[in-house]
Amino acid sequence: MTTDAGDLRELTVGTGAGLVAGTGDQQLGTDMVLNIGPQHPSTHGVLRLKLVLDGERVVACEPIIGYMHRGAEKLFEVRDYRQIIVLANRHDWLSAFSNELGVVLAVERLMGMEVPERATWLRMALAELNRVLNHLMFLGSYPLEIGAITPIFYAFRERETIQAVMEEVSGGRIHYMFNRVGGLKEEVPYGWTGRARAAIGEVRRRLPDLDHLIRRNEIFLARTVGVGVLSAADAAAFGASGPVARASGLDLDLRRDDPYLAYDELDVPVVTRTAGDCHARFEVLLDQVYASLDLADQCLDRVDQLTGPINTRLPKVLKAPEGHTYAWTENPLGINGYYLVSRGEKTPWRLKLRTASYANVQALATLLPGCLVPDLIAILGSMFFVVGDIDK
Repeated sequence: MTTDAGDLRELTVGTGAGLVAGTGDQQLGTDMVLNIGPQHPSTHGVLRLKLVLDGERVVACEPIIGYMHRGAEKLFEVRDYRQIIVLANRHDWLSAFSNELGVVLAVERLMGMEVPERATWLRMALAELNRVLNHLMFLGSYPLEIGAITPIFYAFRERETIQAVMEEVSGGRIHYMFNRVGGLKEEVPYGWTGRARAAIGEVRRRLPDLDHLIRRNEIFLARTVGVGVLSAADAAAFGASGPVARASGLDLDLRRDDPYLAYDELDVPVVTRTAGDCHARFEVLLDQVYASLDLADQCLDRVDQLTGPINTRLPKVLKAPEGHTYAWTENPLGINGYYLVSRGEKTPWRLKLRTASYANVQALATLLPGCLVPDLIAILGSMFFVVGDIDK
């Protein structure tokens, strides 16, 4: 191949803010493509963000997922209805009890099963305590990601207080495995409700320590107010839910709007904000802890008024009738949906999970462009997702 001298030209390419490459009157802007992850201290687990940067400013963002995918939905198809619970509680490891609950609710709905009332109220109490544990983790770790070290010690002090009663009742600290089709695994230990109520009171009394430390902190406000604004319209378009959506003004909570268990007998306070920024998301999470502590207290009061069984006697081989159903729950991070299809066998023919984190993380593609690199970490952490909940 031969070329004429006129076809040759010199092209200078550089990096840095404002640097322009090109020759003559042809100017080529030069952007940097930067990968955050998949193994990086600034990510929530094994997530990868493919960024296009113009200096310190993010031009485009592509969240790349799947690094933790283990095919849980296919594994459900070769395990019976007792065995799938152990898989279902692991995708969002901060909301294990709530994950179990959604699966057993779907199976019970398909079977037309009535659960003992005492089990229903205990489920609600434990679900709200699990919600508190989930939120406290983010309330401690989010400030840590943007430079505030102290809050995580306060958050974990409260977590350990709640973990003690959760561990006593179930034997587990993360994967409780306490839900069963038809109720709960076993009766709670004698006096447990009193100890749980004392733990709730202790956390409620000490929570203002964390609240006053960080909510109105000048540095924290500077890093979060007006940063990463997600509008209500965008939140709805992406299917966002939970604290992320309610911080943008979407007043939606399944416990109030489509009650399951016995939530229709409670006055469920729904915490919302309208700013839609990082600080609003943090505030919704913080105020939800106060609300969930109150709800857990009310549920424990009802448990103490009830007697009777804690579960339903089941056949040795449990088979759901042929058909399909959809159950959804207000998990700590948002709406989780469980679409169950049965062919009358002892294993599900199909069990599809709709996870909150999967929908919420999509909004990063809209939130991050235009922000600065230091703000990227503040926005990423404020979306409150668990990567296993995305990848399943």
